[in-house]
Amino acid sequence: MLSRRIVETLVGLLLLAAVAALLVLAFRVSGLTNFMRSPGYMVKASFEDIGQLKPRAAVRIDGVTIGEVTAINLDPATFKAVVSMRIDANMDHIPDDSSAAILTSGLLGDNYVALTPMYSETFLKNGSTIQYTHSAMILEKLIGQFLFNIHKPAASAATPAASKK
Repeated sequence: MLSRRIVETLVGLLLLAAVAALLVLAFRVSGLTNFMRSPGYMVKASFEDIGQLKPRAAVRIDGVTIGEVTAINLDPATFKAVVSMRIDANMDHIPDDSSAAILTSGLLGDNYVALTPMYSETFLKNGSTIQYTHSAMILEKLIGQFLFNIHKPAASAATPAASKK
């Protein structure tokens, strides 16, 4: 039979291993650390409006996550939002004429960057810039435009009748 001291030492070691495993799991799920990330390459894209896009948002092709947004900055010359993205290294065959759009998961979900591959024979590489972009559709702007168009007076119908008199 093991002595009491050895049993307590083993229980302590198992407890420390469990706490360490929970810490690794917590950091892995939260995405707050850079360790355990797959290698990749960086690309950039400029957008007129990014909506609620945030760093660590997904970058997807046809719904499959292939990377993440690493940073969002404002270009002081053009006043456009410059989105930096890390693309997984195994996705090294994305054509360089691909387009990027900011879409929403569901009706009110999180924003993500959707890449649409095109047909070029050359591919994106580290430091590339995606030229063709589509900004986020902001629900509040669309509702405002819809309401503004409803309440616009119908001036074109009254004008021809007034000119004949």
